[in-house]
Amino acid sequence: MVCSMPRFANGPETIKLGDLEVSRLGFGAMRLPGKDVWGEPDDPAAAHAVLRRAIELGINLIDTAWYYGPHVANRLIAEALHPYPSDLVIATKLGGHRLPDKSWAPYLRPEELRAGAEEDLRSLRLEQLPVVHLRWIEQPDVTFGEALDAMIALQQEGKIRHLALSNVNMAQLEHAVARAPIVAVQNLFNLGGGGGPIPVADRPEAVLAACEARGIAFLPFFPLAIGTLTSGSGALAAAATRHNCTPAQLALAWLLARSPVMLPIPGTGKIAHLDENAGAVRVVLDPTTVAELAPNG
Repeated sequence: MVCSMPRFANGPETIKLGDLEVSRLGFGAMRLPGKDVWGEPDDPAAAHAVLRRAIELGINLIDTAWYYGPHVANRLIAEALHPYPSDLVIATKLGGHRLPDKSWAPYLRPEELRAGAEEDLRSLRLEQLPVVHLRWIEQPDVTFGEALDAMIALQQEGKIRHLALSNVNMAQLEHAVARAPIVAVQNLFNLGGGGGPIPVADRPEAVLAACEARGIAFLPFFPLAIGTLTSGSGALAAAATRHNCTPAQLALAWLLARSPVMLPIPGTGKIAHLDENAGAVRVVLDPTTVAELAPNG
């Protein structure tokens, strides 16, 4: 039996990514591969079950990248869900890759972006990538404009349906929207104000406001600050108790209430955590509580 998520307590239930409409709570595939986002999961069947459960819950946006694993997350998605539900939107990212020491490195040259797109198409068994983020990583070999032009070329060839950005500052966002329609921005943003190995991109509140003004979906990555917002102690836990929810649910509900363009994509390899995250849509937060919980509130 398909069990859809209830109506959202905070803000709209869906959001548009160009001509695609998705539920305002997605699923991030980063935690499906093994430890450190490297290699096979300990239990591939459990990873498949998590993906199928996400669909049962009414989640119809999955965020992934060919370099998660590498080459693991995409394969798991295709194994579990292909042929895909007609309303499922798979969003990918280009611009990074993994080195043998498990570190993350730029992969932003035009030929590298093209190779990444071809790998996403192959491993996800798609004829066109619905949404692709240009994942910006500062490096000396290519400019943001050159990388963006390469993405636009891939879109013009029909390999990409909609363009999106990731880890960008205000200047890069403004440059991109002047060159092409941008349907989403994926930047670090959470209730704790950080909590990840990647520095917060320039003025996160300003980037969010710019997305709001343009109707661009904002996908906050590390929405639970890599688990640091899920502990059972502290002010967040106390507030969660008052709202009859878990700290993780409160952190996600805060994002949903913070902005109507917010589209969290929490990831997990466990069905129990997935069900918990999905429950965040039912947590009611009034504007006063949202302001009080804000990092600088």
